[in-house]
Amino acid sequence: MLKECPQHGYFRDENCPTCGQPGRFLMNDHELDHLGRVMTGILRHFPDRYGLPMDPHGWVPLPRLVEAIATRHRGYRWLRPHHLVAISESDPKGRYEVRDDRIRATYGHTVDIELDFPTDDIPSALFYPVTPEEAGIVLEVGLRPSDRKKVHLSKTAADARAAGAVRHPDPVILEVDTALATADGLVIMRAARTVYLTDQVPPKYLKRTESPPSA
Repeated sequence: MLKECPQHGYFRDENCPTCGQPGRFLMNDHELDHLGRVMTGILRHFPDRYGLPMDPHGWVPLPRLVEAIATRHRGYRWLRPHHLVAISESDPKGRYEVRDDRIRATYGHTVDIELDFPTDDIPSALFYPVTPEEAGIVLEVGLRPSDRKKVHLSKTAADARAAGAVRHPDPVILEVDTALATADGLVIMRAARTVYLTDQVPPKYLKRTESPPSA
């Protein structure tokens, strides 16, 4: 469930993980899961279905998003902007960004936008999961977007393994030499807590890592 601690902000648990207080109830697990799916769908893929304007950088007016969700999904007539802010700030993957009265998805877009995330403090290595069948081909031709607009790289091998487990129980983890890549001019952006974005990764920056995943 989603709650709010008056001292430590929003959290997803029975009690505040910092002070142990029960906090103020905002929504149950079903509402949290469903609203998260609706938000990511709108902000990544189909804002037009909800009649929402999206600026070139992926921002949508927060009050308009609340109104659109409450109108389309009658069970959410109680929804207010602070509920979506709470979902955003407590999301463990950092899938959303709220700024002033605007909100956007941080990654996973299939709509055409111009993301403007920071490009500094990029780790010297990032990681990407592939299936065993894909590994040889990717190492030969490099990484390119498939069903998304950007290549999504993970901060750690463990993060990449978790992402890849959706497609294969034992994904192959590729390491990206981002220090060399950025020195050569490849632009990599920090999009979320564990996700980095780039247009493509040529094969010269890729290698297969046999080491176990680490946090």
